[in-house]
Amino acid sequence: MHKIPVTIITGFLGSGKTTLIRHLLRNNQGRRIAVIVNEFGEVGIDGDLLRSCQVCDQDEVGTPAANNANNAANNAANNANSNVLELTNGCLCCTVQEEFLPTMQEILKRRDRLDHIVIETSGLALPKPLVQAFRWPEIRTGATVDGVVTVVDGVALAAGTLVGDLEAVEAQRQADPNLDHETPIEELFEDQLACADLVLLTKSDALENEALSTVQSWLRQELHQPVKVVRCDHGSIDPDVLLGFNAAVEDNLASRPSHHDHEAEHDHDETINAVQVQTTQEFSPSDLVARLRQLLSTEEIYRIKGFVAVPEKKMRLVLQGVGDRIDHFYDRPWYPDEERQTQLVFIGEQLEETTIQQAILTPALT
Repeated sequence: MHKIPVTIITGFLGSGKTTLIRHLLRNNQGRRIAVIVNEFGEVGIDGDLLRSCQVCDQDEVGTPAANNANNAANNAANNANSNVLELTNGCLCCTVQEEFLPTMQEILKRRDRLDHIVIETSGLALPKPLVQAFRWPEIRTGATVDGVVTVVDGVALAAGTLVGDLEAVEAQRQADPNLDHETPIEELFEDQLACADLVLLTKSDALENEALSTVQSWLRQELHQPVKVVRCDHGSIDPDVLLGFNAAVEDNLASRPSHHDHEAEHDHDETINAVQVQTTQEFSPSDLVARLRQLLSTEEIYRIKGFVAVPEKKMRLVLQGVGDRIDHFYDRPWYPDEERQTQLVFIGEQLEETTIQQAILTPALT
């Protein structure tokens, strides 16, 4: 049978990867696309956002979060018809054998019903180890890496940084117990560019022409091969630009050097952790934001993300916090058979679950 083309989407936290994939699923031009999401945390926020694009059948989604290879295989098999699968047990480039391999094997059993696979890596995943997995006999005969797309934040680059919120990225790094590389942000960014077949520059609509031109010129200088830099605001891009490189990336890795081809393991700061709040309690957006801002003033919280049930509102509220900034929007109606729950994940330094729960689940603020 034919090999399924696979597109790997890489880029830092907040660069716009999930928005890009949601747009792709909504404008798939008849393509049957499976998505693998490398999400951190017990609540698969990014995976749920992708499912809410309403392209995927809600009866055909799964979240195979595994602790070992056997569990991963069992969970992947149980969700063999899933359009969106989440790997929640750590950085994908560091858990390839335990998580990714069994999931891919199960997906490939139904490759006659798929046209494409898209993998969204975590913001700290190195692209090259993941691409190398496509050389394994268990995968090589059924799938090939069509291309690697690196998503970069234009506003951050214009400001002289590589990411919008460095503290949030560092928190994501430290909170992943399976991450076996502590890479300087600059080197990780260089690795993401070095492996790319296409670079998407997001948030360029927020830049003046001069700043945009400077960012584009700098990016082209950083690229070691003739790779196009394409503007992509709000995830909007023609699928024909994103898919169909036919690059067979796994066969030409020598031309995509990495800082980490021969790097040893590093230790990690275990003071960064994640706390989950899951409750049937409903909140008004203003009340919840006030609680969160009060919590931010006393706790070292780097990242907040989740879904909120709002009283007398048929729509689900998506809430995302990076640093001191808290944003929220309604993304879709609650499904008739879906329990209205508020689910939030907090990532920060030495967070106490009891403290977070008490701050969120107290009576309404007056």
